[in-house]
Amino acid sequence: MHSNFKRELSLEAKTENKGEINIKGQKVSYKVITGTMPVWDDQGKAIAGLFYVYYERTDVSNKTERPLVISFNGGPGTASVWMHLGYTGPRKLKIDDEGYPIQPYGFDENPQSILDVADIVYIDPVNTGFSRILDKSVPTSKFFGVNADIKYLAEWINAFVARQKRWASPKFLIGESYGTARVAGLSLELQNKHWMYLNGVILVSPTDLGIERGGNMSAALRVPYMAATAWYHKKLPVDLQSKDLTTYLPEVEEFTLNELLPAIAQGGALSKEKRALMVKKLARYTGLSETAVMNQNLEIPLDFFWKELLRNQGKTVGRLDSRYIGIDKKDAGDKPDYNSELTSWEHSFTPAINMYLRDELGYKTDLPYYIFGPTFPWDRTNNHTGDDLRQAMMQNPYLHVLVQSGYYDGACDYFNAKYNMWQMDPAGKIQDRMFWEGYRSGHMMYLRKEDLKTSNDHLRTFIKKSIPKHGTPAKF
Repeated sequence: MHSNFKRELSLEAKTENKGEINIKGQKVSYKVITGTMPVWDDQGKAIAGLFYVYYERTDVSNKTERPLVISFNGGPGTASVWMHLGYTGPRKLKIDDEGYPIQPYGFDENPQSILDVADIVYIDPVNTGFSRILDKSVPTSKFFGVNADIKYLAEWINAFVARQKRWASPKFLIGESYGTARVAGLSLELQNKHWMYLNGVILVSPTDLGIERGGNMSAALRVPYMAATAWYHKKLPVDLQSKDLTTYLPEVEEFTLNELLPAIAQGGALSKEKRALMVKKLARYTGLSETAVMNQNLEIPLDFFWKELLRNQGKTVGRLDSRYIGIDKKDAGDKPDYNSELTSWEHSFTPAINMYLRDELGYKTDLPYYIFGPTFPWDRTNNHTGDDLRQAMMQNPYLHVLVQSGYYDGACDYFNAKYNMWQMDPAGKIQDRMFWEGYRSGHMMYLRKEDLKTSNDHLRTFIKKSIPKHGTPAKF
């Protein structure tokens, strides 16, 4: 009865379905292909297979002008499920308006999908989703590392674009979390090794992109995120709490750069009077007690903040989205027992992606779908992905960058995302091609219904603006 199902990767397994969706009042017809394509070694032998889901609009006459968005998530070690069923795809998992799981599980149409303006391929790197290593003799270092990941994925993208006849199309990379390091590095690898020039790179909740910060800098840069979280949980003094979030945060950002950072740098040389003033201000902005701030020497660890902010209520706040609440066995301690937001997301996404791929799209396999797969150890040395993206932009006048951040993301916080942009381009030569947007949610800002609409609209605008008018030469 189950003769078509196998607990192994098949490079031949493929499905093709047709669909239709209403986006912004417009009917959009499309086809969706699920399949697996090889990763080859230098001798042309297939050593791994990458699973992908490819959406192509079918009611357009000219594919050469149709943008292609190539989508990755992060981890490293996580599948492309998150943005696929949460953000840009034509199907969206069932959750409430703030992003929490609901039953019965499942998915609906996504009327905010960007499929009206671009075709999309969602790619699962090795050992995520249904993607697997084929040749067990190949060392995992071939795949599991900052630069190894970029190298084999660039080769795979080259082959995919050729198979789908999309060389003429404007091309965009979008990555979330660790996926931002991936797509930043891919921008230069594709350009320099495969002569594939992009129109845009979209960084959703970016990592540090290999840009050095140092302990003092890191301690200061995370404070605006803490201030946003304290505002959300109403832990601020009345005068600050009464301000709107985006009115309040610039004050904290200015304090961070102009007062806190120099104070932390002075360490033991800071006078008692200035130290007391810094403690008072930092406690005021972060919602913590002056004693807690003093005991941390002005450098508040994130784990401690997530545990401390709501400790007197017997609750913790989430790492990737501090709107989410957790409860621990004990109120004592310096860090939460678990990430409350991540368990919530796994709760809702896992049933939905399995139901969608296996039942609606008919992909037949007994392989487990790895939401998080075994990709460790991961080689993080020689991470220069932020500078790779800078080089790609300076060599390619067409290339634009959009950064999207949630104010309540404590893992890849919004102010560090801004810092990335400043340090990637310290001379200010390409700032006119770099854009930042903030949202009143966390790491996956699109799970909040209001931000799903706004963030996809920002993607639409960015894609359209990043494609030059006919005949516009690529020159400075």
